[in-house]
Amino acid sequence: MAETRKHRTGLTYRASGVDIAAGSALVDAIRPLARSTARPGGDAALGGFGGLFDPKAAGFTDPILVAANDGVGTKLKIAIETGRHDTIGIDLVAMCVNDLIVQGAEPLFFLDYFACAALDGEQAREIMGGIAQGCRQAGAALIGGETAEMPGVYAPGDYDLAGFAVGAAERGTLLPRNDVEAGDAVLGLRSSGLHANGFSLVRRIVETASLPLRAPAPFAPAASLGESLLEPTRIYVSSLLGAVRETGAVKALAHITGGGLGENLARVLPKGCDALIDLAALRPQPVFRWLAETGDVSREEMLKTFNCGIGMAVIVAQGHADPVCRRLEEAGETVVRLGLIAKDGAAGRVRFSGQLDL
Repeated sequence: MAETRKHRTGLTYRASGVDIAAGSALVDAIRPLARSTARPGGDAALGGFGGLFDPKAAGFTDPILVAANDGVGTKLKIAIETGRHDTIGIDLVAMCVNDLIVQGAEPLFFLDYFACAALDGEQAREIMGGIAQGCRQAGAALIGGETAEMPGVYAPGDYDLAGFAVGAAERGTLLPRNDVEAGDAVLGLRSSGLHANGFSLVRRIVETASLPLRAPAPFAPAASLGESLLEPTRIYVSSLLGAVRETGAVKALAHITGGGLGENLARVLPKGCDALIDLAALRPQPVFRWLAETGDVSREEMLKTFNCGIGMAVIVAQGHADPVCRRLEEAGETVVRLGLIAKDGAAGRVRFSGQLDL
């Protein structure tokens, strides 16, 4: 009698914690979100092995490509702990495209990387919805990305995000320009709040205060603490592109992220020029005052860690400051005059005067 083999059920990828079908379903679900970001040059269609973009179709004649990548740091933990995932994708896009615009580049397309322990379809759709919204605000096509399930690397419920953006500028129009000089005005564009920097310190302060994220925010009682801390990063692309192209007066831009106004503004100063900044002009939002008081954080530490109310710095010739301010305000920005550029024998640095209102 012939020997019969008993039917055996072997191990599968799904049993190991990775569900390929769920990943495919997610791609199908976010196709409409990606299509909503289509723009000249990129149709934002998902499913290929790579995304395509045509700079000539976007209106460029002789483009220089500019690339940036970033994440949102431990602000992710606030989203995870509150179960609110619909705005963290805006932060992801903002951190990348705001770095493109400071170089005078128009964002063209965006790709995301989303990694988790096990795919939660609803959570992932909320995240991708925020990414698509950020891309629409920035005028960038969402042309692809990667979703990775990695059980054993991430704890259940945790996830990580990274973003990659590419922009372009016509040859000869990149920022900063080489004519930044003494007497130029330094303008500041108001931030929406914390943006996406300093959250390891923010979370430590919240822990020290023993305040649940669902409790009313002490600095904004109409919302919960978690909701207030998740206020998304402002995307400055549209307003700044208009000001740069229409006035021709913007000499340099600085995205105020980790390191604060001092470190980031110094990155665009030429040797021999300092920026003299009046701290009284910053007018930080109430969240910054609450963090400083609750965590007993020094003003110096606040300035190094947070944007303290200013998300972008703009350098223009003094004679063009008024029209640039008007153009930015017409585009919806709140503009403040921070100071001016002065001559100095050393490398460019930022010097503060006045008192930070914290």
